[in-house]
Parts: sequence; structure tokens; C-alpha cells
Amino acid sequence: MKHFRILSATLFATLLFASCSSDDDTPEPVNEEEVITTMTVTLTPEGGGTAILLQSRDLDGDGPNAPTITVSGSLTAGSSYNGTIVLLNETETPAENITLEVEEENTEHQFFYTSSGSLNITTEYSNFDDDGNPLGTQFKLNTGDASNGTFTVTLRHEPNKPNTGLGDAGGETDIEATFNVTIE
Repeated sequence: MKHFRILSATLFATLLFASCSSDDDTPEPVNEEEVITTMTVTLTPEGGGTAILLQSRDLDGDGPNAPTITVSGSLTAGSSYNGTIVLLNETETPAENITLEVEEENTEHQFFYTSSGSLNITTEYSNFDDDGNPLGTQFKLNTGDASNGTFTVTLRHEPNKPNTGLGDAGGETDIEATFNVTIE
């Protein structure tokens, strides 16, 4: 009987110490990658006029179908446009506005704008993250002489900030879309 009490006391003490352990085995929450099916870039002429929409839509995500890329019209030479970007996850109903998450996590994201061909444009950021570094959900686009080429919009997750552009930004690409653009 004495051995039973000692065994019971030892078992109780072991369970007590094990349950009071300071180890926290709770896993850290995972920030799931956002699903982005649609990027819409709206270019509104300063002073008024018809906005130009650039859109990449990929409703099957990483599926076999390529994104549908549309450009609603040509840009005007020698003009300035206010640009805004809206990102959606259209796999949900109603569609989730991912732009809100990007702006909320602004120090972890940055948009980049690049052009190729003879496309005569310049861009500048209009909004910034909490640390004063470029974010880019809003920007200004200025056109030069008549030309054509491609305009690429890239969203990087966890880029190095500050940076001198896409080349040294690092991070991972959340979405990238290339649009054929004409300036008349």
C-alpha cells in the first residue's frame, strides 16, 4: 500500500509538472497568401475626360487558362493621368477587394511600373507606406510623344524598402500584368 501511495504521488507530480510546462506549443498563425484574380488599373486624365482601363483577369488562378488582358483605349500624347489600382479575388462571392489588405499591410507591399518598346511614359508614386516608402496603389502617369509598347504593373510582397526599383526590390511577386499600350 505504501508503494501505491508513492507511485500515485509520483504520477500526480509528473502530470502536474507536465501540465504546467511553460512551453507554448501553439503554432503561430499563418498569413495566407492572398488570391488575386483581377487587377484593374484606371487611368483618369487630369482635367477630365474618359478614363482608360487596363485589366488582367485570371478567374482560374494558376489553372491552364492564361489571363484575359484588356486595354479600353489609347492614351493621349503630352497628357497626365491619375492612376489607381484595384485588386480583386473573384473566386469569392461577392468578390473580395484585396487592395484593402495591401493598403493595410502597406510596409509589406510595393507596386512597380515598367515600360518597354518605344512607349514614352513616366510614372511617379502618389501614395506611400507608413514608413514613407512608395506603395503605389495610386500613381501619376505622364505621356510623351506618340509611341507604343508595353506597360507592366508588378506587385511585390515583402520587398526591400527603400529600393531603387524592381531590379533590387527582392520579395515575391504577388501579381504581374503586362499591357500593350498606344499613345496617340
